[in-house]
Amino acid sequence: MIDSSKEKALELDANDPLKDFRNKYYIPKQKNGEDHIYLCGNSLGLQPKNCRDYINQELDDWATFGVEGHFHAKYPWMPYHEFLTDTMAEVVGAKPSEVVVMNSLTVNLHLMMVSFYRPTPKRNKILIEYNPFPSDRYATCSQIKHHGYDPEECLIELKPDQGENVSLENIKEVLDQHGDEIALVLIGGVNYYTGQAYRNKEITSYAHAKGCKVGFDYAHGAGNLQLNLHDSGMDFAVWCSYKYLNSGPGSLSGCFVHERHHEDEHLNRFAGWWGSEKKTRFLMEPTFVPIKSAEAWQLSNPPIFPMAAMRASLDLFKEAGMDALTTKSKKLTGYLESLLLQNENNKFSIITPSNPEERGCQLSIQVKDADKKLYDQITAKGVIADWREPDVIRIAPVPMYNSFEDAWKFVELMNEAVS
Repeated sequence: MIDSSKEKALELDANDPLKDFRNKYYIPKQKNGEDHIYLCGNSLGLQPKNCRDYINQELDDWATFGVEGHFHAKYPWMPYHEFLTDTMAEVVGAKPSEVVVMNSLTVNLHLMMVSFYRPTPKRNKILIEYNPFPSDRYATCSQIKHHGYDPEECLIELKPDQGENVSLENIKEVLDQHGDEIALVLIGGVNYYTGQAYRNKEITSYAHAKGCKVGFDYAHGAGNLQLNLHDSGMDFAVWCSYKYLNSGPGSLSGCFVHERHHEDEHLNRFAGWWGSEKKTRFLMEPTFVPIKSAEAWQLSNPPIFPMAAMRASLDLFKEAGMDALTTKSKKLTGYLESLLLQNENNKFSIITPSNPEERGCQLSIQVKDADKKLYDQITAKGVIADWREPDVIRIAPVPMYNSFEDAWKFVELMNEAVS
């Protein structure tokens, strides 16, 4: 049995090497002035306190320089996206040449499928995860239709074999059965509903052996897990930055393209000016010459203000380090899980895998004989979490700014609500 006392939670916080990072974020306040118990970083991360200064710098430079800010701003706008690249690559485990920040997530997903979903009459199917986020389903179906095929025939969805989760063995069986028909395997690397994290290296290796291209959507993975994108060997990945990466509502997306594709002159893509070779870009030549990196998939020049917010956040990630964040995440999430499962009435079940290697910090909780009234009750007590029909409360104790005391308070409120 885990020590469920408040004193133990405070002791864990006192010994947390990342405890000071909580003070670098704005924690939403309740009407009584106390901090909310904010466990919704899987939907929207909190604002870094340094963010305003980063954006104000660009507003000041715009006022001072006008168009010359592209060259003379403190952080010149022409190469501004490059200021994000190194840290973003560290966060997702890639080489800097394999990463670019641009657009929004579903836009990047479509751009990647233009290049990596190349169906033929014999190989035209897309394999997706079980119960994907709707946007991924809409995007894949529309791509299938765009190529003249029927989504009813060409979209294969994995089926769970472990409660709400899908085992690696299950995925391999599907690939054994349909591998020679599948053009693209597209997996949401962390399932938005269950919190299951898929084993990207094993899936990629097995799918490549069947002749499939492989991509991952890491909307719920970037900034949450050690992704090791380069070593996984996957062809591409995309992710948003407003969840665990704390860059602001609706902010920009990241994109990974493995380096083996950078010099492939036959790879199809939608082209734009900002993806063309930098040395000749301003010669305004009619022929597109792609940059030999992930930057070749860019379409337009960088939007400075959202990138400034993203730079503010990534600077904190660089300071904290993904190793330290994931170490704390496993400890914090495991602590919260253990407290929940000690409920004396045995009311709680967790559909997220119990193996820390198969999840990030999200836990998806089902409560026996409960409905949304329970969620409304804990919300009224100061919890900011997330309800998903029909009966799941999603929480995410984010290691960057959540405390062990947050976890303890949440479980106390949950126990009160179901008692």
